[in-house]
Amino acid sequence: MALSPSHPFGRVLCAMVTPFTADGALDTDAAAALAVRLIADGCDGLVLNGTTGESPTTTDAEKATLVRAVRAAVGDGVPLVAGAGSADTRHSLELARAAKAAGADGLLVVAPYYSRPPRTAVAAHFRAVADGCGLPLLVYDIPGRTGTRIDPGTLVELADHPRIVGVKDCSYDLAGASDTMAATGLAYYSGCDELNLPLYAIGAAGCISTVANAAPGAVLAVRDAFDRGETGT
Repeated sequence: MALSPSHPFGRVLCAMVTPFTADGALDTDAAAALAVRLIADGCDGLVLNGTTGESPTTTDAEKATLVRAVRAAVGDGVPLVAGAGSADTRHSLELARAAKAAGADGLLVVAPYYSRPPRTAVAAHFRAVADGCGLPLLVYDIPGRTGTRIDPGTLVELADHPRIVGVKDCSYDLAGASDTMAATGLAYYSGCDELNLPLYAIGAAGCISTVANAAPGAVLAVRDAFDRGETGT
């Protein structure tokens, strides 16, 4: 599909799982096969090395290897967004640069977790990664995991950065998301499958779906039905 600022990585992306062999090694063959199947089944793009992709437990080298393997499997026309989240800005930037070198088209960067930095530090974290890598970036707002909410005011400020292009939203705050979308050009992607439709209905670009690993057709069907105006029960 044609990409645009309103949906910079497509509309339905899969938060892809990371396969491993029985002895715990990264299974690049299985990852490549899964990626090809997901794109064939209708996903516009893939998010690699997110939480669903075992990012807390894979090494930096494994993360880069996964991106390279999936890029080789799906070719250059498929948007690949790579997780580059860390509580350490310097480490996030290292992950971002490695993802770019491995073939990623964009980054998914979570708010620094555990230490719960103030909003000025949160904004500085995202700006530093965006400044230092050169790839477009999705801000990942998931306060239930990080302990830090990226408030709408901070997102409005971050929207001024040319490479901060969107939000993966797990805030469960539809009103806040609506306000931010109205005030900025940020592309919103639902990160909670149960909110894919409500967020899409108020203007989101689409979703980054975990369910799409198992049932991409069902995720696409909901979007397509809404686009056709089929909003009844």
